[in-house]
Amino acid sequence: MHTAADLHLPPPQQRLPFPYQPEAQALAAARARLGEGLDWAAAVAAATPWVEAVRAHPAPFWAMESLLREYPISRPEGLALMRLAEALLRVPDVETAVALTADQLGRADFSANDGSGGMLAGLSATALAMSQKFLPEAGESGGLLTRLGARGVVAATVRAIQLLGRQFVLGRSIDEAQGEADKQRKAQPQLRFSYDMLGEGARTEADAERYQASYLNAIVAIAKRQGDASVGPEGRDGISIKLSALFSRYEDAQRERVHGELLPRVWALIEQAAAADMNLTIDAEEVDRLELSLELLDALAGRIAATLPRWRGFGLAVQAYQTRALSVVEAVAAIARRHGLRFMVRLVKGAYWDGEVKRAQEMGLPAYPVFTRKPHTDVNYLACARALLAHRDVIFPQFAGHNAGTIAALLQMAEKAGAVPGQDFELQRLHGMGDGVFREVLKDPRVSCRVYAPVGEHRDLLAYLVRRLLENGANSSFVHQLADPSVAPAELLRSPLLEAHDGVGPAEGLPLPRALYGAERPNSAGADPTCLDSRQPLATAIATTRLDPVPLASQADVADAMQRLSQGWAGWNHRPVDERAAVLRRAADALEVRLPEFCGLLVKEAHKTLGDAISEVREAVDFCRYYAQQAQARLQPQELPGPTGERNTLRLHGRGVFVCISPWNFPLAIFTGQVVAALVAGNAVAAKPAEQTPAVAARMVALLHEAGVPADALALLHGPGETTGAALVAHPATAGVCFTGSTAVARTINRALAAKDGPIVPLIAETGGLNAMVVDSTALPEQVVDAVVQSAFRSAGQRCSALRLLCLHEGVADGILAMLRGAMLELRLGDPADWATDVGPVIDDEAFQNLQTQIARLRREAALIGETPLPAGTAVPRLIAPVAFELSSVAELQQELFGPVLHVVRWSGDPAALVAQINALGYGLTFGLQTRIDSRAERLAAQARIGNVYVNRNMIGAVVGVQPFGGEGLSGTGPKAGGPHYLYRFCAEQCVTINTAAAGGNAALLAGGH
Repeated sequence: MHTAADLHLPPPQQRLPFPYQPEAQALAAARARLGEGLDWAAAVAAATPWVEAVRAHPAPFWAMESLLREYPISRPEGLALMRLAEALLRVPDVETAVALTADQLGRADFSANDGSGGMLAGLSATALAMSQKFLPEAGESGGLLTRLGARGVVAATVRAIQLLGRQFVLGRSIDEAQGEADKQRKAQPQLRFSYDMLGEGARTEADAERYQASYLNAIVAIAKRQGDASVGPEGRDGISIKLSALFSRYEDAQRERVHGELLPRVWALIEQAAAADMNLTIDAEEVDRLELSLELLDALAGRIAATLPRWRGFGLAVQAYQTRALSVVEAVAAIARRHGLRFMVRLVKGAYWDGEVKRAQEMGLPAYPVFTRKPHTDVNYLACARALLAHRDVIFPQFAGHNAGTIAALLQMAEKAGAVPGQDFELQRLHGMGDGVFREVLKDPRVSCRVYAPVGEHRDLLAYLVRRLLENGANSSFVHQLADPSVAPAELLRSPLLEAHDGVGPAEGLPLPRALYGAERPNSAGADPTCLDSRQPLATAIATTRLDPVPLASQADVADAMQRLSQGWAGWNHRPVDERAAVLRRAADALEVRLPEFCGLLVKEAHKTLGDAISEVREAVDFCRYYAQQAQARLQPQELPGPTGERNTLRLHGRGVFVCISPWNFPLAIFTGQVVAALVAGNAVAAKPAEQTPAVAARMVALLHEAGVPADALALLHGPGETTGAALVAHPATAGVCFTGSTAVARTINRALAAKDGPIVPLIAETGGLNAMVVDSTALPEQVVDAVVQSAFRSAGQRCSALRLLCLHEGVADGILAMLRGAMLELRLGDPADWATDVGPVIDDEAFQNLQTQIARLRREAALIGETPLPAGTAVPRLIAPVAFELSSVAELQQELFGPVLHVVRWSGDPAALVAQINALGYGLTFGLQTRIDSRAERLAAQARIGNVYVNRNMIGAVVGVQPFGGEGLSGTGPKAGGPHYLYRFCAEQCVTINTAAAGGNAALLAGGH
């Protein structure tokens, strides 16, 4: 057997156009490729009888069409059913199962069903309506678990969900699936199957090994049932594999590991599939893996050409919703032609649309990598189909979809191109969907269809099933409208070319990421490091960055600066709010342009990883723009109501000199946020950065001065907190203090301010937290582990918001901890300048020694769960390996460890009691909750005395103006940074009342008559 030792990824290279091209440009390319040869009227004529036949003979009760007709996801009943399908089967304890069922069923009305939707509709409506009758009215079960009715109806609902699952999974095992496939082939001999062994992406090495074993077992089983030896792989059953299931770190940042670990695993599967002369298709995944997937394809193709040149069963999927899909088709064809191979290429619409849109928005990318209007995807699909047919010498096209109009158009294009069905191309559908349409299409014996067939236990299909429901259940989808007789066939089959953008207005169906927050506040522009076009300037900046020394401020420097700022404050304060806001906007624009430069500074001085550095620069930009917008909206003079003959005006102005003391963990974002908030409110600012990160602060102060902040309104004073910071706080000219740091230092500042003579000085403090995440037994384990790893270990755990305490329901704790342990093993520690590094060093020697001491204590007093191995022979100093320990109770956690250290406790019973214990710790910064019980999430969020509550996501990365950040109790004074109330604390208020009637009466009133 050949090994993969000589498989090599080519050097990183941008094969395709930049992924964030305007949608109108991508659509124009699709129109041009499609040309004028498509006769849509003929396609409609061919498809209309199929539609009419399906409606005349409704789909059986197990079909997707029946489900969507009865419970469309646009209605509460559909959403409730979808959520129950996603979560109920994995809940191990009766109490939570009752709570989940009651929560979801209580939001819908299943009793309205009249039985006309078929057996499934009638049975499910009866069972679900009974569930509503017997289950507790509230989302939580309380003391009603003793009622056998609740338990019995939950059991019935579980059976209903299992029944639902059977409709979309061909079999629980590969043998069962093949038996069902044989039954279907008896009725439709043209059917072929591609078996998909269900499962989400791997999180651990054990996951990857299990998925690979599953794939290998399936290949052996499929090979045993292969029929005529003269039929090649294009005419046989095959298997679909997901690369993210074979390697937990299938991502561009881990190219070396992809080469060393993933490629050999894929090659082992390829050898087995080739030996059986069957087909193996690599499924498409998210856009950020696209370039890497093509490099993998090229490497594997080269090895196939050298050792398996006669095999024609290697394939991949292409997603038509990507704006670069046409370029992908051309790139795949070029690879095949270069290596003398013929690939099987499955053309699909795409399954990650919402995730791609959200990623582009969150990252501030120039455009979306996917089409944002469905007709545009449909047009691009047809254009890609035409391109695939043109490359039939090196590509066997496989057209996947359920739209009758599209199918008719594909058959028409294939006929015009001279392509023979079954020999030159095939159709594909998903098991459980489109049965009715394909029943009619396959009446033509020349047409062949491959069924994409999920295989696995029903509890493993959950996330997969929900995505299919969302994809095909949208009101605009063909599958949904096919079941609606009120939609005429002509409307149902309307050409996507007529619906596509006509050149008037924006082509995008959504605001561009830049316009996410409206025209008044542009979203900060980001960079996508998975794109070489974006990564190269960042790499250059990191390589060339030099840290300029920042002189320490003496006591005389402090005195001189405070005097200068006191004198300059009045002039700055008297500038109109609009002028001050304009200065902040200029600063934001300049900082955005200099993103690579500031990323280089953050990596070199603060030891930020590249991804964290990009996010921090963007946050600083967002602070400038947000506070500029808020100042203009909230700090203008306001006329107040009053009696006749009197004018009352409320005015806000700066307090004087504000001292801003910022931390080292966000030396640009928090520093900038404090400073520009104080400035735009009309204050002069004495800015004291953290001792460890003065160069970043100095560069930002210089940028603010360049943007128009006067030298006598902003001064940088670098020095120790005990001397420089203390002198600034105690100075008589200090009119306010804004501080982010430890609770102990905040207390010291508070006492110093209280002891001063003169005016009472306000303190705005944001401090740390013992931040907890509560996980109940309805949560998806993969989602939990992703959120925990990001929240606890990203930025080496050096975030105020970082997860410190993970509370796992005892019913799922063992499984989640095993997955977490494995995920921690996959993290990589090292130089933050290296794109592959997940966790860099802690900030300084003092932090390193303190963490080492505390971890040693935990090793003695707590149970070790898992830790990330330190790299052998590393020259990077101060690396602290992410580590997790189990405690016996919440109360054992008394101290925040500011590093990658996670504490875990198990819980059972009432989650409200657990939240009460978390509240009793006294901190109130961030809180995470992982649950599918909506009412539980709402109730626990209301109970938590916590500033920021995050449900079913990670707990870090609060976005300015979206998640205002700040805590209560021992975690700070408020108001929240990046929120609508923040600027007020920097202001003094003045109400001016003028008696306008004092000089001869109220002329306006008299002129109006009486």
